[in-house]
Amino acid sequence: MGIIRMRNMSFFGYHGLTSAEKELAKRYSVDVEIEYDTASAAKHDKLDDSVVNYETIYWEIEKFFRKNRFHLTETVAERLADALFENEPMAKKLVVRVRKNHPPFPGFLESVEVEVERNR
Repeated sequence: MGIIRMRNMSFFGYHGLTSAEKELAKRYSVDVEIEYDTASAAKHDKLDDSVVNYETIYWEIEKFFRKNRFHLTETVAERLADALFENEPMAKKLVVRVRKNHPPFPGFLESVEVEVERNR
């Protein structure tokens, strides 16, 4: 078993409670970790069904952010994890971290992060 990690992917999203958040896109950062049988992938050394294709995952996340709008970052993280886990049947474990960068807050806050995990 091994883990593939995709870190600090950046997307714009219209998630939040305020009308400004719903009208002006905010930058979100996403990390994804997928635990799967990397030995099987390495054995064939081909981009096939035994490999987690991180380009496909990236574009799936981009589409998710483009098509969805939620009130809570928790909802973003949970629904994104569900979608990725459903589309990656070889994943034994999946961790998704979603960071809302510079959220509207009466002070300086670099980001708010929600982490969720799925297991088979």
